[in-house]
Amino acid sequence: MILPRHLSAELLDALSYSRVINIVGARQVGKTTLVRDILQNGRFISLDDDALLEAIEDDPWGQLQRLVGELKDGPLVIDEAQRSGKLSLAIKRIVDLGNQMGRFVLTGSSNIFTTLHVADSLAGRMLTLELWPMTVAETMSRGPSKILDWAISKSPNLNDLPAPETVTRADYIDLVLSGGFPGIRALDNRRRQKVYRDYVDTVVDRDVSDIVRIRKSDALRRLLDQLAIRTGSELNISLLCKLIGVQRNTVEQYLDVLIRLSLVVKLGAWTSGEARREIKNAKYHFADTGIAAALRNLTPRSFDPDADPKALGGLIESFVFSELLRSAPYQNNGFRFYHWRDQRGREIDILAESANDVAAIEVKASSSVSRQDFRHLEWFAGEGPGKTRKVTSMVFYFGEEKLGFGERRYALPVSCLWGATRK
Repeated sequence: MILPRHLSAELLDALSYSRVINIVGARQVGKTTLVRDILQNGRFISLDDDALLEAIEDDPWGQLQRLVGELKDGPLVIDEAQRSGKLSLAIKRIVDLGNQMGRFVLTGSSNIFTTLHVADSLAGRMLTLELWPMTVAETMSRGPSKILDWAISKSPNLNDLPAPETVTRADYIDLVLSGGFPGIRALDNRRRQKVYRDYVDTVVDRDVSDIVRIRKSDALRRLLDQLAIRTGSELNISLLCKLIGVQRNTVEQYLDVLIRLSLVVKLGAWTSGEARREIKNAKYHFADTGIAAALRNLTPRSFDPDADPKALGGLIESFVFSELLRSAPYQNNGFRFYHWRDQRGREIDILAESANDVAAIEVKASSSVSRQDFRHLEWFAGEGPGKTRKVTSMVFYFGEEKLGFGERRYALPVSCLWGATRK
C-alpha cells in the first residue's frame, strides 16, 4: 500500500505555476514513488541508466530537446538528476524558449542547482521542494500537524490540539528506532538495522561522489558514526578531527555533503546580538532517527532502566525536531529553526521563529513534567533575549495530558504532533 505524502498537494500545485519543479531528498525516501503516483502523463526517465546518462552528458541540449519534443502532454520527469553535471544549463536554455508551466520535474538525492550562476539564471523559473522521511502523521494517513501555527496564534487553546493518544514509553522508543523510510521502517529491528546500515554504505559509496570527490570514504563513514552518537548536540569539531583522523576543513566539507544529501540537518544558533552572552555553535541532528539508531546498534533493550539513561535524550530531541521540521512547509506562517544557549548554561532545544513570534521548545524523555522544566524557557521569555518577542513555551514529554502553566507555557504529549489542529 502506498501511503499518501503531505508533499503531494504541494507538487500538484507547483505544476500550475512553476516551469521546473526540483524535488530533493535522501535516497529511498519516496521521491520516485511520489512522482509516479501523482503524474498520470508525461515521460519518466532515470539517470540511473548509465547509457542514457552518458548520452545526456555528451549532448545535453540535443537530448533534452528530443525528449521534450516527443512529449504530447505532461512534464519530462528526470529521476536521479544529480548524476548529470551538464543537465542544469540545458534545462535553462529550453525553459527560456517558452513559458509552459510544469515542463520539467526533477528528482534527486542532492540539489543540482547549487552554483550561483545557474541559481540566478533560474530565479522565478524553478521551485525546489524537499521530501523528508515520513512523519508519524503520514504513516497514519493523517494530515500534517499545524502545531506551530497554533503556538504563535493570538490565544492558543489546548482544546484546539488533537486529543493525546495513549502512547507508552516503549511505543515512543519503537517510533524512534523505526525511522521514517518507506519500505524499511516496518521491518523488525534486526532486519531494519541491517538495511539502514547498508543504506548508509550505499550513500557513502555512490551518492557522495555525485557531489564531491572524497578521497577517504572510511573517514566519512567514521564521521557518520560519531554524528549518530551526538545527534541533537553541538559539535566539538576539534575533537571530531582527532577521532576521525582528518583536518578541520575536511570535516567541514563532509558535514556540508551530508547536509546536502539530507542525512544531517544543521540547526543554527539563535542570537539576539548580545555577542558576549550567547554561544553560537550549531547543533546537528540526524534527519532520521532510525538511521542514527542503526549506526549505534540500538535496540529496545538499550533503553531499559539499567541502561545508559542519556541514550534516549538526543534521539528523542532529534525525533521531535524532525517532526516539526517536516510539518513546517504546511503551516500558514513561515518558520525558521534554531537552538539557543548562553554562557551561564541556560539552553533551549528548539526555537521556531516566525517574524516577531517565537515558539520555544524543550524535549523531555519522561512521562512527568513540572514547572522546573520551564525554568530556561521562562527566563528566556521574561528576562532574557525573548522579552521583546511574543514567546510561546512548550515542553514535549511522554505523558498523556495537555497542561497549561500560565503565560503561554504548555506541557504537551509528543503524540500531539501526529495530526492537525481541530480548527
